[in-house]
Amino acid sequence: MEKRILALGGDGIGPEILGYGLRTAEVLARQAGIKLIIEQDLLHGASWDALGTFCSDEVLQKARQSDAVLVGAVGGPQWDNIRVPGGAEKQDGLMYLRHHLQTYLGLRPARGWKPLMRQTPFRSGLADTADVLILREMCGGAMFAHERGQRIRNGVRQGYDLTAYDEDEVSRFARGGFELARERRGRLVSCDKSNVMESYKLWRTVVTEVAQDYPDVAFEHMFADNCAYQLMQRPGDFDVVLCCNQMGDVLSDLTAVYAGSLGMLPSASLSANPASGPVFGMYESTAGSAPDIARRGIANPVGTILSVGMMFKYSFGLPEFASLLENAVEETLYDGILTPDLVGEANGSEMTDAILARVTG
Repeated sequence: MEKRILALGGDGIGPEILGYGLRTAEVLARQAGIKLIIEQDLLHGASWDALGTFCSDEVLQKARQSDAVLVGAVGGPQWDNIRVPGGAEKQDGLMYLRHHLQTYLGLRPARGWKPLMRQTPFRSGLADTADVLILREMCGGAMFAHERGQRIRNGVRQGYDLTAYDEDEVSRFARGGFELARERRGRLVSCDKSNVMESYKLWRTVVTEVAQDYPDVAFEHMFADNCAYQLMQRPGDFDVVLCCNQMGDVLSDLTAVYAGSLGMLPSASLSANPASGPVFGMYESTAGSAPDIARRGIANPVGTILSVGMMFKYSFGLPEFASLLENAVEETLYDGILTPDLVGEANGSEMTDAILARVTG
């Protein structure tokens, strides 16, 4: 079997954690009997500095020809205020790819790790078994607002972003969520602000309609503010949480508290419902580009490594390798091999070596 990966290092710590991810992919591929074809290219700030665009047409075409895209991280203050004509996706290379590849189903899993509980604010026994999948809609909402900008109204400056979802966008996303809940523990919470916003009123209506097709999934609505509170108060009661683009961005970072570091969290953005088999996806750690620690070798590799596991599960159809990696990470944590964000002394390469040694036995 042959699989093609487009690898995009991006900015900050992106290139180094991408390297850890590619090493992991090569190890898993040998065990799975897969031939990997890996091509590397530029994205976001690195692309802007070299080419004057956050994502080139060539990179988009390479992504379309790939089975999966593996991303390091993108962004940095030097590129934040560059304005490019066109929609919101023109301002961000990663958003540009999400938009054109329609990777709308964003999976942001977060779990508690018993060896890391001292890194969290939770009392003993509350979050050490937490296992929550935040589902973030990746291609709509305020992040991709077509009506957006800054203007002067009544003599004062105003910034505006139109939050809009249509029923097809909500329905396809919700169905993905219910299918994933079926594979997990059969519980789903839909997060919204339908008490005050029209877009969320439609969101709640459509998700309720979709829920009727999944009577085997325990389902409820929560207002977003209450949902955030309850995720911290009783994390063990949550399984899958359905969120719009903006709320999913916020809550996925919030649930990193379970793990003790953003560097521990993987993610996948899928172009179709995975219930029917392997799908194209983009995979990355949720740690961000962390320019303050770039080129120091101390970035946590776990989020990227676990993202590779998700790639093998959802795009390659080999879920056993995701479990293999998760077990190897847990063993490494128990053995005290930790990067500085986890109050350890290992560098990223050393922690990667330790995880891969446990993968290969």
